[in-house]
Amino acid sequence: MTLLTNEQQARDYVASLCDAPAMARVERFAGLLLTENTNQNLIAKPTESIIWQRHIADSAQLLAHVSRETEVKSGDRPWLDLGSGPGLPGLVVAAMRADMPVVLVESRRKRFEWLEKTVGELGLSNCRVEGSRLELVATVPAGVISARAFAPLRRILDLSARFSTTDTVWLLPKGRSAAQEVDELPKRLKQLFHVEQSVTDAEAGIVVGHLTRTALARLDGGKR
Repeated sequence: MTLLTNEQQARDYVASLCDAPAMARVERFAGLLLTENTNQNLIAKPTESIIWQRHIADSAQLLAHVSRETEVKSGDRPWLDLGSGPGLPGLVVAAMRADMPVVLVESRRKRFEWLEKTVGELGLSNCRVEGSRLELVATVPAGVISARAFAPLRRILDLSARFSTTDTVWLLPKGRSAAQEVDELPKRLKQLFHVEQSVTDAEAGIVVGHLTRTALARLDGGKR
């Protein structure tokens, strides 16, 4: 694995994961994000100068953990992005994979409104925004569940198990706490997850996993 250490490397990395029209959408998204950051605090000001490395490539790298077969098989099962905030990683994924259904969940009104506007400006018919708390979102089987800076790992599992099937891929960027959060899971869950190294930060990790039917039943109170 090669660590991305500058903006050009980050741009090149993202471009390697998508075609030219998709890259153009991502570049436009990056510009819209920087512009909106003057109106509301979507990303930390010090990271504006390294937006590709810190935010865009950091989001795009999740696609490297989803096989094209999984993308095709997902069909109507969306990529569900929890607490999307500024659209990271969900809106980046939607821009890069216009044929994949993506649902962004964001309860904060101002961010929800900006996400809806941005989805429209980018022409992403594959993407929709749920402007409510996760607990109120209708249950749908997800192909992928992602969350960046949303909640502690166990809390994410408790809140989101109802969206998961045994085929669902969980992709949870956890920064430097990734290994610790997996280690703190009950034994029956810990064995279902592992940590992948981030390509944007030598000390950061991505929690990757699949839940078994037994784990799902226990998490959602035996309803399955």
